[in-house]
Amino acid sequence: MGYTIGEAAKISGLTPHTLRYYDKAGLLPFLERTESGLRNFRDGDIAWLSIINCLKSTGMSIKDIKQYITWCQMGDNTIEKRREAFVKQKEIVEEQMREYQKYLDTINYKIRYYDEALEAGTEKIHDSKNCYSTYEKSK
Repeated sequence: MGYTIGEAAKISGLTPHTLRYYDKAGLLPFLERTESGLRNFRDGDIAWLSIINCLKSTGMSIKDIKQYITWCQMGDNTIEKRREAFVKQKEIVEEQMREYQKYLDTINYKIRYYDEALEAGTEKIHDSKNCYSTYEKSK
């Protein structure tokens, strides 16, 4: 079964503009076209979009995604390279998660700060001089 670009956009959560861009950038090498030249997305293309979206959303460049796709096209002799690309991306995502955990810790601290202030009816219960203090400073 084939999907139009609009249907593929809805399924993938990407915009038609983004799908066209990915196609022009060479990220959809298996994408077929109808006799009239329209893009005809298959289930396999939708699966590729899921991987592409994952990699792009976690900061991988279009150039590196294209390299990964090229390796996929080359077959089994590139399995190690493809695995390494995912190991590297995993390390990047784990670092991003550590950074976001710091942000979440600060936000949770501020929520507790304001919960205590609301319960007491004042911020004066805290040692900090103002509401700009952060979790890091209070540790």
